[in-house]
Order: sequence, then structure tokens, then C-alpha cells
Amino acid sequence: MASAGPPGPVDHGDDRGGLRAALGGLTTRGRSFLAAGVAAAVCAFVLGQGDLLRVGLLLAVLPLVCVVALHRTRYRVAGSRRLSPSRVPAGAEARVHLRMDNVSRLHTGLLMLQDRVPYVLGPRPRFVLDRVEPGGVREVSYRVRSDLRGRYPLGPLQLQLNDPFGMCELTRSFSAYDTLVVIPRTEPLPALRLAGEASGYGDGRQRSLALAGEDDIIPRGYRHGDDLRRVHWRSTARYGELMVRREEQPQRARCTVLLDTRRIAFQGAGPESAFEWAVSGAASALAHMLERGFAVRLLTDEGNAVPGETADGFAGSAQESADSTGLMMDTLAVVDHSDGGGLSRAHDVLRGSNEGLLVAFFGDLDEEQTAVAARMRQRSRGAVAFVLDGDDWARGSAGAVSPAPAADRLRLLREAGWTAMAVRPGAELTALWQQAGQEGSGAQSSVAGTTTGLSGGWS
Repeated sequence: MASAGPPGPVDHGDDRGGLRAALGGLTTRGRSFLAAGVAAAVCAFVLGQGDLLRVGLLLAVLPLVCVVALHRTRYRVAGSRRLSPSRVPAGAEARVHLRMDNVSRLHTGLLMLQDRVPYVLGPRPRFVLDRVEPGGVREVSYRVRSDLRGRYPLGPLQLQLNDPFGMCELTRSFSAYDTLVVIPRTEPLPALRLAGEASGYGDGRQRSLALAGEDDIIPRGYRHGDDLRRVHWRSTARYGELMVRREEQPQRARCTVLLDTRRIAFQGAGPESAFEWAVSGAASALAHMLERGFAVRLLTDEGNAVPGETADGFAGSAQESADSTGLMMDTLAVVDHSDGGGLSRAHDVLRGSNEGLLVAFFGDLDEEQTAVAARMRQRSRGAVAFVLDGDDWARGSAGAVSPAPAADRLRLLREAGWTAMAVRPGAELTALWQQAGQEGSGAQSSVAGTTTGLSGGWS
């Protein structure tokens, strides 16, 4: 849950707006009374009717008196907003709790409370609050829901004060905002043993020096309770104090999730579009791999990686996986199409080192970009590609046969070592994930007897 503290009391006797602003708060009834009063006074003056003049003055003065009385009302209220939760998947509901505190010594009048919300979250909520006693509290809540991912501001919270005759209404706004983050939908994925993992996390895990409380090969000073068998005598003689060696520890298996965001690679828009399927798929893969203990990095076609807990962008310790997931989901909540035309920038990022497992979500691939994607496989221990063909999604038919060019792209990726899956409209990522694991296992078995060190997919 996210909480927004009181944005400060609102003083309805504040003179900041002046009487001119208060006059602007006249309702239709108040303006009608004022116009009728002025008209009656003019007629009375022309016709010489004293009684009509008194009626006209009464009609004209009444709304003005209400304006002054409402403007001079002195009481102070404080408000706060709390989201539960502050991050929800697309299509899920969040509840917004509003709290109003009367911090003055006077009873308030009738209050109308309303909160500003974007139209995609639903209608603007309005609540009528009865008189609030000094020190009293009123709490109300409403629900918001969006099928579109994004970051949506909530606020400012507004209070509307009316006079008993309905002649005037004044609105005061708090200054605080809150943000509701609608993240992509995710699907629970089956646990498959992937090529490139070591035991515990998968085969082929790299080893590196551990930091901050974990053992590594760099000697350190002796601490009470250390095993004397680990004393490093050479370092002890060198530094003049008892030193112990630290053991080499395995590094967490790595996984890079690549999301193709090129505008030219996707057709259509909306929650059921191919691009939204790819974003949701990337979110599901990220969450799944982090849950399995992988160090995960989110990468786009522009070569931009979400800042991780390490210098190379990978999410760090397992204890921080929840924070890492939230950071990446927040990024996917607002990711949009890029204007780039190719995947070369992402390839340059992946070319620097062995990146472990690579899971990619591609849109349309022409011959040139298929070749770039094929080269990405060379630096990965295992690679899985989910390819969304734009023509299929434009037709919206899950039963149509893929055209020859799309089939050729998949064949080229598979020849380069990818486990390549065609994603049709309405496809479920869970089924494709399972199928990719089975195909990867078969591909690896077929090359195990002839080629060592080549892992063509999942095992």
C-alpha cells in the first residue's frame, strides 16, 4: 500500500482568491437571482413601484450575502489519500482511500469531496460529507481500474463548499498527487530447466568473486569463529596478522529479456495488439526468471537496459528480487514504441560478454534484422525467441497459415541456434513456454553427440 500524507490544511476563509473569485463561484441559481433582482430594480425605477424595488433588492442582495458569508467562513480541513495497492496489473482493481480531518474548532458545513482521476480509470468520484464536528474524521473510498498499462496521476483532491440556499459554491484544492502504476498482465510460467543453468540455478553457471559478506579468494583478517584450516599463511606472514582465505563462490545464473519495441515491427494498438502481447510476455518472463533466482536484465531494441543493482544492469541479490521486479515492471508499464529501424544497438550490448540465457520477444523481422538476431545467439548459452508476425495479427486469425517469408525467418533463427516460436493471435504464453522447452530439449539432444559446448535451447 502507498500512503500520501496530509497535503496541508485547506483554509476556507483564505483571502487568496478574493471576493472576485468568490463571485465566480455563483451557481446558476445564484446568477438567476442576481439577474432577476437587477431586472426588478430597473423596472421598479422606471415604473415608480416601491414594492417591486424592495423585491428586486432582496433578490439581488441574497446571492451576494451568501457569497460574502461563504467566503468569510473560517474553518480548516486536512486530507490524505492512500492507494491499496499502488501497483496493479492491467485489468485489476485498486482501491483509493480518502480521509478528511477537521482541524478547526468549528463545525463544517455540507462538503462535496471529489478526486481527479484520468478518464481511463473511470468516472470522477464524488462524495457528499455531512457536517464534520471539530476534530472529526470522515473516510470514504472508491475503486479504479484500467485495461491499459501506464502511470496515472490521482489528484488533486478537491473540496466544494455550498451555502444553505445553493447560491454559491467554492472549490479548494489540495496540492498533493499520487500515482497509480498499471503494469502489464503476467502469466505464471512452468518451471523448466534451461540450457545455461548450473545445478541449483542451471548448467554452465559462471563463477566469480563474491562480495559483501560472501566468500571469495581474496584473503581477509581472521574473525572469531573462522575455521583455522582456512588460514592463509603466506598472507599472514606478509601482513603480520592472521589472515584467512575466502572460497570462490558461484555467480548467479544470468538471463537477459529482450523486448523489441520498434514501431515498424508491430501493427495495431490496444490491449489485444501484438505489441501489448510482447510487453506482457516480457513481464511474465522477467517475473518468472527472478523468482527462480536468476540475475535478470531487461533490454530493448535501442540498447537501453533498466538500471539494475550492478554496473552491467543485471538485478542483483535474491533478497532484492522483489525491488528489482517492481523496477522493471514500472518500466514496462510505460514502455512505448521506438522509432528505431533495427536491432543493432541491442546486438552491440549483448556482444560484450557471455550473457547466459537470452529470451527475446520480436515483432516483424525482415531479412536484415533476422541476420542481426541470429548473431545475438552467438554470445548466449541458450536463446529463445517469440516472434510475432504482423500480418497474422493484422488479420486477427489464429487459424491462418503463416506466409512463406515469416516461416523462412523462423528457420534462419533456428539454424543459428535459437529456439524460435511463432506467436499467433490469441496464443497463450504458458503453452508456448512449455513447447519451447520441449523443442529446446530435442534440439540439444540432437547435437550433444557431435558438438560440445553448443546449447541450442533449453534442456
